[in-house]
Amino acid sequence: MSGEPTRAKGSLLFRVFVCSWLVLAAPRAALACPVCFGQSDSPMAIATNMGIIAMLVVVAGMLGAFATFFIYLMRRAKLAAAQETSEGTAR
Repeated sequence: MSGEPTRAKGSLLFRVFVCSWLVLAAPRAALACPVCFGQSDSPMAIATNMGIIAMLVVVAGMLGAFATFFIYLMRRAKLAAAQETSEGTAR
């Protein structure tokens, strides 16, 4: 039981060391996009922009689908309420 806290400290220290080493060993060029280097017309920058546009289209499509579904539900609820009211007065 007394060895467990020491083992946990050693594991945490090892993880911190490895993460620090990876951050410091990465070249600075790997941390920036082509736009940051001034190459806004490079194929990677164009692909990045197309990826962003694709994600925006997907998000907008999903939001539109949710809005359409809730509008459909509201219309159905009004129709059901109107039918209940007309059946109640017919009796």
